[in-house]
Amino acid sequence: MALTCGLIGLPLVGKTTLFNLLTRAGAETSNFAGRTKTNIHTADIPDARLDFLAHLYHPRKYTPAVLEVIDVPGLSRGAGGAFLAAVREGDALIHVVRAFRSDAVPHVEEGLNPARDLENVDAELILADLQVVETRLLRIAAGKKIKGETLVEQAALRCCQKALDAGQSLLDAGLANEEWQAVRSLGFLTVKPALVVVNIDEDQLRRGGYPGGEELAAYASARNIPALTICAQVESEIASLEADERSSFLDAMGITEPGINRVARAMYSRLGLISFLTAGEDEVRAWTIRAGTPAKAAAGKVHSDIERGFIRAEVVSYEDLSRLGDMGKVKEKGLMRLEGKDYIVQDGDIINFRFNI
Repeated sequence: MALTCGLIGLPLVGKTTLFNLLTRAGAETSNFAGRTKTNIHTADIPDARLDFLAHLYHPRKYTPAVLEVIDVPGLSRGAGGAFLAAVREGDALIHVVRAFRSDAVPHVEEGLNPARDLENVDAELILADLQVVETRLLRIAAGKKIKGETLVEQAALRCCQKALDAGQSLLDAGLANEEWQAVRSLGFLTVKPALVVVNIDEDQLRRGGYPGGEELAAYASARNIPALTICAQVESEIASLEADERSSFLDAMGITEPGINRVARAMYSRLGLISFLTAGEDEVRAWTIRAGTPAKAAAGKVHSDIERGFIRAEVVSYEDLSRLGDMGKVKEKGLMRLEGKDYIVQDGDIINFRFNI
């Protein structure tokens, strides 16, 4: 099953526009706050390393890493249940908050205040987790005997309850590993890896800041949540250009790369994911694995037979290949390594698996 990332936030903050930029799905956007449909599509993860390999090998097939993205309807009064049900589907969350000004798109609250909006959405997640905790505690208390694993779970839940009552996420509950194991199946929302994306306007992009930026940065930093800015209006213009025009536009705007690329890579990283690469004339491909995956398990991503018959992994550093420009030169310099089954695959490793079945 593909890992998923949920786009969440208040209505009219640009979630669906961001969703379309990430996935190119062309989902309908609107200037009213009543959308109830959840949009789901895959997003390619931009990777300059894969582009380099494609230029080197001219393969018949180009396959980037992908994530599934869920565009969750905006949180509005009276719609919390539907909002939370959709949020539970995501493995990670992107909180989209609004800083852009627009007379045509009214803000659902009074005035622009990105930190307030982020805090309001976070409060809904905290309340949802608190309800889960309290419901589970009541069920445990109703049982005839409380012992063993249930005692550990009960103690863990009480720690969770204390943190949530204080307005903290469960990442700040201070649970020991045994306690986490006892409650992890409850599907808490505030433990999901998160990223904040602030949707700014073109003037704010040119100035390099937006009203309320310091407050939002402080709020996100206190919770160890990375915060990025993106101008969806400009990004949409970039996406509509031909490739040769795109570079000139970026230079004119003083942008080194489309912000949407940074967002895609950041959410990939927040899920604890890395890519190893395979390359040849048939295909260049990025394979998604968890950071810390050993070589034999990584081989299984390519094919179960390769994992079963694993012998060695031929590993080349992308940096070495890009510097020398040719795989033959890499081998001549003795920079291709033979690694065993326990080798921990690194992000950007170019691997050819030797196997026998």
